[in-house]
Amino acid sequence: MIPLRRIPLSADAEKLLTKWTGRVSTEGGTSKTARELWRNAHTPKRRVRDALEPMARGNVRCMYCDDSRATDIDHFQPIEKAPLRTFDWANHLLACSYCNSNAKRELYPVDHSGTCLLIDPTAEDPADHLMLLLLSGEYVPVKNSPKGQQTIEVFGLNRRELVKGRLDAFDRACSNIRDWHLLVQDSDAHADRVARALLDSPFIDVVHAMTRLKPTVAPKVVGPRTVAALDAWRSAHGF
Repeated sequence: MIPLRRIPLSADAEKLLTKWTGRVSTEGGTSKTARELWRNAHTPKRRVRDALEPMARGNVRCMYCDDSRATDIDHFQPIEKAPLRTFDWANHLLACSYCNSNAKRELYPVDHSGTCLLIDPTAEDPADHLMLLLLSGEYVPVKNSPKGQQTIEVFGLNRRELVKGRLDAFDRACSNIRDWHLLVQDSDAHADRVARALLDSPFIDVVHAMTRLKPTVAPKVVGPRTVAALDAWRSAHGF
């Protein structure tokens, strides 16, 4: 999971969503009403997706797992718990069907004060709560962060296929960054294509974690042959 910048909606789109929020309220404000309205809100959903897709990385990757293509508009705070946020722009993210329908579903854990214990990557830096261990492919909470732990559990961020995918992506990223660095040193224009291919690939969270490695740790993780290339990559394409 990586930080994403939420873009502002156009005035027309904002007005449209506000109108539909009013409909939810005037028609009872229940989750049942909100679901029915959302199901048939074809134009608002299209406007939301059109705004969300440029925010996603690569080939419109899931904003949670960074692997699969994002097929669903997820309500971060579920409709069941907050029907009046059904058309709230700040409550919409893009997710793959697994993260949205199989993992998160209606889950929305909160602490004793009511603060949400899931990371919204458009509202905060996931690295404040999560650390990706590149050599194992697994996420761990930062300093036992409850928000980090709940995010890992609710989205299933350490499910087997994601761990394997990250390990494979790490090997590819090391090789691609070394190749990119050689092309840059040769002033080869193909370097930009190699960089773009890597930035658009699944598991961009792996590359993001690599760029955040401390200089004292990087040689042990990426290997001495990759350190110089990673330093150059960090300067050119750091997040």
